[in-house]
This record gives sequence, C-alpha cells and structure tokens, in this order.
Amino acid sequence: MSQGFKTGPPVKSPESEANLWGMILHLSVFAGYVVPLAGLVAPIIIWQIKKDQFPIVDQHGKNQLNWMISMLIYSAVVGLFSLVVSLLSLVIIGFLLIPVLVIVGSLLGIAAIV
Repeated sequence: MSQGFKTGPPVKSPESEANLWGMILHLSVFAGYVVPLAGLVAPIIIWQIKKDQFPIVDQHGKNQLNWMISMLIYSAVVGLFSLVVSLLSLVIIGFLLIPVLVIVGSLLGIAAIV
C-alpha cells in the first residue's frame, strides 16, 4: 500500500555526481597498491577529464596534486636524511666500537684459555 511516495530510480543531482567524482579522485590514490604508479597517474587523469565539468573536482584535483608533490618532496628529504644518518652511524659508531671489540675479544680470549 503506497502512502503517496514516488517509487522509481533515485534522481542524481549534479552536486552528488560531482561529490562522487571528487571521492573517486581521492580514492584513486590507492590504485597504486594494485598497479605500480597508478596511484600517481589515475588522480591526474580523473582531474584532467572532469575539471571542466565539475568545478569542485577541479579544486579537489589541485589539492590532490599538491599533496602528491608534497609527499614526493618529503619522501626525498627523509630518504636523503636516512642515508646520511646511516652512513654517519656506520662510520662514527664503527670507530667507537673498534676499541670495545678489541677489549671484549681480548677478554673473551683470555676467558677461553682459563
């Protein structure tokens, strides 16, 4: 028994479609877990295709591209910092541990004799 409600397919508003494409644009980053580099390429392609049709997708696409560039720069800085720290740790800690290893080796050698 119908209470006067219309039944039928849901009506899609342009705003809901724009929000859907904005969500797809942001979620497309996870495509990189399935296909290498797809997480970088897919958002840019979606943004370029839909930016003229939906202004909100243009805004989200710019934000997404800014985030990807920022993460690339942050990753490069952290990677370079990690490399420098690793090399310095090997050199500095290595030189500090040489006398310790000589003393421990000598003591363990003496303990093995006794």
